[in-house]
Amino acid sequence: MKLLPPLLRPLPLAMIATMMLGAGAVMAQIEGNERGVAPIDNSTNFEVGGVTVDVAARDSDSARTAGWRLAQRKGWRMLWARANGQPAEAAPGLPDSTLDSIVAGIVVEDEQIGPTRYIARLGVLFDRARAGQLLGGANNVARSAPMLVIPVMWSGATPQSFESRTEWQKAWARFRSGGSPIDYVRPHGSGVDPLILNVAQTRRPGRGWWRMLLDQYGAADIVVPVVHLRREWPGGPVTARFTALHGPDARPIASFSLRAASSEAMPRMLDEGVRRIDEAYSQALREGRLEPDPSLVIEEPVDEAAIQESMAEAPVIEAVGGLSTITVAVATPDAAALTQAEQALRGVPGVASANTTSMALGGISLIRVSFTADAATLRSLLTGRGIDVRGVSTESGPARPAASPPSVAPPPPQGQPPR
Repeated sequence: MKLLPPLLRPLPLAMIATMMLGAGAVMAQIEGNERGVAPIDNSTNFEVGGVTVDVAARDSDSARTAGWRLAQRKGWRMLWARANGQPAEAAPGLPDSTLDSIVAGIVVEDEQIGPTRYIARLGVLFDRARAGQLLGGANNVARSAPMLVIPVMWSGATPQSFESRTEWQKAWARFRSGGSPIDYVRPHGSGVDPLILNVAQTRRPGRGWWRMLLDQYGAADIVVPVVHLRREWPGGPVTARFTALHGPDARPIASFSLRAASSEAMPRMLDEGVRRIDEAYSQALREGRLEPDPSLVIEEPVDEAAIQESMAEAPVIEAVGGLSTITVAVATPDAAALTQAEQALRGVPGVASANTTSMALGGISLIRVSFTADAATLRSLLTGRGIDVRGVSTESGPARPAASPPSVAPPPPQGQPPR
């Protein structure tokens, strides 16, 4: 009897079934709809929360309407005081008609409605564009760079970020960030988010992968809010330890603890934790401790100081005649080369402007140069900077570069591809 090699033997049916079930489980984990919590409000409204009202009226509807009116007045004073750093009593009074025009909505945090009484804790949303004109110092608040948020929750000994829906992720989705100086970039947690924005990524110090993630999500830095939950017994009190981390090196910003009396009160405790973490990040921004890490920058910044120094050392040339223009063809292998070419041409004395009229990355781009000096003077200045200006005229003409940047080449003849 001839025996087959181990690799050629048929697999048992049980093993095949197990492998198929395992593959199906993996696909279900990736494609399932048990992940992802979209932010409730991505608008830029100002929010004032925790406004308490207690109003009595002839019926429940009238009491509720009067309570919301009172919440608008109290919310406006609280918003003005927060924006200007003064007590709420110093806020200017606004008529109800004006408040109606700048209030974007009322958020009911908790309410009790009786036949003739209304007791509630409300939040008031103010339209940023309309309310900002009345706040004075509110428009001068500095905002941070876009911050990618990866919330991490420890429950027992298991950490989770976007692997599954968590109460911590839901709390960050409920948070209205319009009134915060921190520009949060909050992923939904769907698609590939659970695979690349996991707990292991928050502990990875390597900058290469971080730069790719930040470029994909349109952010410039990272914040990692962490919460450790400890339940005394199922359904009983919950103690939470909050930590605000910043950057790929997980630098601690703040840490505090909160306690909920029961599991039903835990969402409210987490909302308070999000609010206090946002305050910690805002305070760090004002103190200059939330600056983006330079190692996360993909493109090297242009040396503005060197450009200004070269322009200051250049001789001043008075304008001769009217404004003349030429078109210069520039070899632009990438966007940085085009930027350098524009800046080099603008640095030539007598050049009023240098604007790209036809951009072709990887090919030849055309830059329209307006100058106030005569053509002979401009030709000598460009030649002195290493640019061959044969053929330049006051209407249009090519310019061929030397070895130094910017790379300037003559435009291709019409009807022929560039060489």
